[in-house]
Amino acid sequence: MHKLATVIATVILVGSNALPQSDAERLGVSANELARKVVTNELKFQNEDHGHWMYRLEKEESGRKQVQEVLETNNGSLSRLLSIGGHPLDAKQQQKENQRMQRLVSHPDEQRKLQQTSNKKAEQGARLFNILPDVFVFGYAGRQGNLVTLTFRPNPNFQPPSLEARVFHGLQGKMTVDIRQERLAAINGQLMEDVKFGGGLLGHLDKGGKFEVRQAEVAPGHWEMTVLGVDMKGKALFFKTIGVQETENHSDFHRVPDDLTLAEAADILNRQIFIADNR
Repeated sequence: MHKLATVIATVILVGSNALPQSDAERLGVSANELARKVVTNELKFQNEDHGHWMYRLEKEESGRKQVQEVLETNNGSLSRLLSIGGHPLDAKQQQKENQRMQRLVSHPDEQRKLQQTSNKKAEQGARLFNILPDVFVFGYAGRQGNLVTLTFRPNPNFQPPSLEARVFHGLQGKMTVDIRQERLAAINGQLMEDVKFGGGLLGHLDKGGKFEVRQAEVAPGHWEMTVLGVDMKGKALFFKTIGVQETENHSDFHRVPDDLTLAEAADILNRQIFIADNR
């Protein structure tokens, strides 16, 4: 959930079709009440679950593909680049990656700054996620097993308190929840109109910008983000073009000790490279 909140802050995170009345009655709550329960539960797990994990990150940004191995520690996440554009790193790239990781291990202040930035985004994302049931009007759209799909659209009575909340409020889309565990399984949205900052003088985000996030239960009771997709365009101050086209796939999750140091994390990641190279 920490990663989910960070994503919401980074991207700033139809219709209102109803379930058959009998299904809605069986759930016993309105769509907005269900959304609020899920949000409360996600934030609860974010605050209480401090376990650390290692996972594979496949990332594509503006057509550039990378694969990384990521390991979480108390001092933040440490990653090692495995491939670029589908090709393993050559000797020069390996050396550069070794130096980058060694610099983070030897100078923890640099890693601390990265972690502070990540924490700030996560806190901002948690604040936005917390107001999600107020920002939108939800409706039931369908059910398949334990998964219920909700539609959401801007709540006309909501007054956004910040620029980020204004972008959030401009979205319309769908949210899928696991009603058994009251967890978020997926959310996707699209900007239904241009979002202007400072009356357009400070910039804008174009109508049609969209995002998608999926979560999955990677271990009993533990959910992680597995898919992220962002495609947003616009203009910033001084006519700088904003273009974010990014996809991420997170997989191969496995638990790691919670007390790993950065040096120990780096050693684990380096051993993974050695094993892969000698297969």
